[in-house]
Amino acid sequence: MKALEPSEILNLVEYEKVRDVRRRQIVELKKARRVSLGRYLTFVFENRATVWFQIQEMVRAERIVDETKIAEEVEVYSALLPQPGELSATLMIEIAEAAEIKPVLDTLLGIDTRGYVKMTIGPHVIAGDFEAGHSDEERGKLSAVHFVRFALSPEARERFGTSEVALVVEHPNEHARTVLSDTTKKSLREDLA
Repeated sequence: MKALEPSEILNLVEYEKVRDVRRRQIVELKKARRVSLGRYLTFVFENRATVWFQIQEMVRAERIVDETKIAEEVEVYSALLPQPGELSATLMIEIAEAAEIKPVLDTLLGIDTRGYVKMTIGPHVIAGDFEAGHSDEERGKLSAVHFVRFALSPEARERFGTSEVALVVEHPNEHARTVLSDTTKKSLREDLA
C-alpha cells in the first residue's frame, strides 16, 4: 500500500470544507472494515483512507499548522498502513461499564502475546503480530487499544477470496471466533491487491 505523503494532508481551512462529506464516507467504509470478536474485542482494519482521516482529525483537533509537525503525524500514523501481503487493524477492547474496565483488562492481560489472536483463511492460520508497548504483563497493565498485523502467505492471499476467513481469540479468559462477511472480505481484498 502506497505510503501517505504530508502533501496529501489538507490545511485546516480546506479540510473544514470537505470534512462532513469525508467523515460520512469513512463511517460507511469502516462499517465493512469493523469486526467484533467475543465480548470485548473490535477490530477496525486500516487502509490509506482510514489512516488519512485519522491524521486529518488529529491535525484538526490539535490545530496543527506547522508542516514539520504534520510530517511527524504522517510518519507516526503511516505505521498503521498494511505492508505488502498483510492486513493491519486497530484492536480496541471495548468495555461499556466504567467499573468493569480494570477487571476486564486484567483478565485479558497477555492477549497481545503468544499467538492468542489469529486469522484463519481456510486451512491457513496467521497469528497476529502486535505492536510492542501496549501492555506490560509484569506490572499487570494492558492498554485498551492495540495495533495488530496479519502477514498472509502467498497461499493464504490466494485463498482469501474463496475460503472462509475468520478472526479467532484463544486466550485463557476469552475464546471466540467470528467469520468475516463477504462485504468485509471484499473490502480487505483491496488491501491485499
